[in-house]
Amino acid sequence: MPLSISENEILVGLGEGPVTQRLDRSNRHGVVAGATGTGKTVTLQVLTQAFSDAGVPVFAADVKGDLSGVAIPGTPNEKMLARAASMDLVLAPAAPPVIFWDLFGQKGHPIRTTISEMGPLLLSRLLELNDVQEGVLTIAFHVADKDGLLLLDLKDLQAALKYVADNADEIGTQYGNVAPATVGAIQRKLLTLQTQGAEHFFGEPALDLSDIMRTDAAGRGYVSLLAADRLIQSPKLYSTFLLWLLSELFEVLPEVGDPEKPKLVFFFDEAHLLFNDAPKPLLEKIEQVVRLIRSKGVGIYFVTQNPADIPDGVLGQLGARVQHALRAYTPADQKGLKAAAQSFRVNPGFDTAETIQALGVGEALVSTLDEKGAPRIVQKTLIRPPASRLGPLTPQERAALHAESPVAGVYDTAEDRDSAYEILQGRAAQAQRQAEAERQETEADQRAAAEAKVREREAAREARESRPRASGRQTMVEAFAVTLVRTVASQAGRELMRGLLGGLSGGASRRRRR
Repeated sequence: MPLSISENEILVGLGEGPVTQRLDRSNRHGVVAGATGTGKTVTLQVLTQAFSDAGVPVFAADVKGDLSGVAIPGTPNEKMLARAASMDLVLAPAAPPVIFWDLFGQKGHPIRTTISEMGPLLLSRLLELNDVQEGVLTIAFHVADKDGLLLLDLKDLQAALKYVADNADEIGTQYGNVAPATVGAIQRKLLTLQTQGAEHFFGEPALDLSDIMRTDAAGRGYVSLLAADRLIQSPKLYSTFLLWLLSELFEVLPEVGDPEKPKLVFFFDEAHLLFNDAPKPLLEKIEQVVRLIRSKGVGIYFVTQNPADIPDGVLGQLGARVQHALRAYTPADQKGLKAAAQSFRVNPGFDTAETIQALGVGEALVSTLDEKGAPRIVQKTLIRPPASRLGPLTPQERAALHAESPVAGVYDTAEDRDSAYEILQGRAAQAQRQAEAERQETEADQRAAAEAKVREREAAREARESRPRASGRQTMVEAFAVTLVRTVASQAGRELMRGLLGGLSGGASRRRRR
């Protein structure tokens, strides 16, 4: 007898009966956990298609590349057909509509945001700044806003930081000390981030959130699939990007309460990267977003190996739980196993911790929320087989699907309008031109003054030369006589006269003594 479920539910698998997830409780978030190779990707594929078929758009990070098979109808093998038959399911090949995205623009449309939209808090986390450096970065954002400097890409932020450093004395009196060494440290970290390819992420055209919340003509939700196999090599960039996306959804979407079905379901693979080394203010922000974004109609599903990877403040808000097998070989593993078991509503029919260790591939312990929002008793569940392909797409298949994208041509070419970098470059060029003009004006004034002095001397010389001479000019004898008179009047002349007179006086004395 075929499984019977209501229209407001999606089928997860089969336990003591159909194990379902209510659409009107799917904005209450969830977690899909389990060790590597236990079937998490297949579960993610099943949930993705089920939400899409129900008209719910999905955003999912494809870390390993194998989730891309969701875009192609599957070819069931004997094992899958046997599983479907055991569940009274008719396994018809099908696939949801898919839009491919890639921060680097290689396997999908580029996803960009601006530096301003990222904000100093997330950017500080991405750059791994200390408190002092984060404070200086915040000042740079504030100064840029005040001075009308748009921060769109990395070169805009570099220019803004240089502007702050060049005006550190003036800015420091208003906002606090800005040490050039601190600015230099931030700039070096920006350079490191740039070498990791982050310049592809910051810029325009920025992502329009409505493009990841689309439905097709048949009412199916588009699956936005982020190629993250390269991105995951920069864990901070990966986790910060996804957190930014959640923050943007939280800021932009209106309040809708608990809708009949989510506006968007967000699958966050390798979720532990979000929380690793996160400072307390960031963890508080994550908890706030997770707690409040459900009222915007967004469901967040964290995908990780162990629920213990997720802080208790976040884990306590996750309604749906799908736990694949865990192995408890070490004390840390045993602690994680215990935490996973204790997160379920107990089923008296089995020991939860023991069952988690004994689960086979494609099996999971599942607990979802009932119509009142309360956790259902955990059930050992055989996950339904997917209707789409198991395994990744070929490059040719991806390219063919990508060419049919509803947002083709919208994001593929980067734009670079005038922003902080261009404005500050323009100001510097203007200041340089003004300084050059002032220098040339000063030099012109100096030349004019020098030329005026030359003209004055020339005029004086010409005036002397052109002065009329007396008719009775001095003869050479007269000129000699005048010179002699002047000489006699001089000190030397006076001494000569005293000598002559002294000689005469001396002679008279000698004559009297005789």
